Amino acid sequence: MKVLFYMDSLVSGGKERRLIELMRALKLKEDIEFELVVMSKDIHYKEVFDFGINIHYIIRKTKKDISAFSRFYKLCRNYRPDIVHCWDSMTAVYSVPTCKLLHIKLVNGMVINSPIRQNVFNKNWLRAKFTFPFSDIIVGNSKAGLLAYKAPKNKSKVIYNGFNFDRTENLINKEIIKKELRSDSNYLIGMVAAFSESKDYKTYYRAAKYLLDIRKDLIFLAIGPDTDSADSKELIDDQYIEHFRLLGLKSGVESLINVMDIGVLSTFTEGVSNSILEYMALEKPVVATFGGGTNEIVMDNETGFLINPSNPEELANKLGILLNNADLRTNMGLAGKKRIINEFSVEKMVRNYTDLYKMILSNKSSS
Repeated sequence: MKVLFYMDSLVSGGKERRLIELMRALKLKEDIEFELVVMSKDIHYKEVFDFGINIHYIIRKTKKDISAFSRFYKLCRNYRPDIVHCWDSMTAVYSVPTCKLLHIKLVNGMVINSPIRQNVFNKNWLRAKFTFPFSDIIVGNSKAGLLAYKAPKNKSKVIYNGFNFDRTENLINKEIIKKELRSDSNYLIGMVAAFSESKDYKTYYRAAKYLLDIRKDLIFLAIGPDTDSADSKELIDDQYIEHFRLLGLKSGVESLINVMDIGVLSTFTEGVSNSILEYMALEKPVVATFGGGTNEIVMDNETGFLINPSNPEELANKLGILLNNADLRTNMGLAGKKRIINEFSVEKMVRNYTDLYKMILSNKSSS
């Protein structure tokens, strides 16, 4: 079996992490051969170069560079994959003509969130409407995402993100991390997410202010691309800035999560968040925005709390409950880790993908 993975980039992100973990596992399987196509040379996951695979670059000179279609066609004509597996909406668009012309099965993996706006102003929604009819299988990492995009039920498949527990080994000593963060004996609350339009840092920072108005033993972490930007800092009340650590993009995020007391994810739309998987795998209670794929991970009142969107008062209240109850934090953290082991392991994710590929090729043989 030959699979060609097609990705817009390999910068730090959830879908990129998922592909890296899948490729790492597939390298151990003798019956699957694969290569990778990326549309950017900005690669944060350097371990991809250790996989010993061919990496092809299709770089667009402009956003309307139609030569990307012909270059991908030539690549597929030479490699002759059985399956093209695209991982985002842009590569889905570039995949369709080639897969139809060369009769290659297309796995469309663009469903990684649960969009609120389902109209012509959402470019991903438009790309979904164009590519879904030509896709053999549409994979989403949440049920909510597939429903939001109105993917045809007869060719939709949910495969949840998988966490690799190898990432929890060789963590940096907690005391070293705390010293670097200048956290002393404070409680640490953290949010791991890019500072972007889909992440609600405004609510996170406002909830922090409500708590800091009544207690000063708290440090709030913001970890991810652009969390250290001027726009991010502007949302924080100047009088409390010493209680925040705006860390930006960080490697070894597991060691940072390991020192947290509580993990937060305040969002406007979400598929299945790798950050939540990381919190739970490291035994942290979670407070996250209700909606999308988050409901499929976090068990409300068991592994954490689900709150209404853009509600800093509710977020502050739930954080306060956890801060005042060490046993509750511990029990929710343990329950979260158990859930990740049972339902969101990388082994289960890889098994689901390989079974899907075999099913697609079996159907091809039958037809």
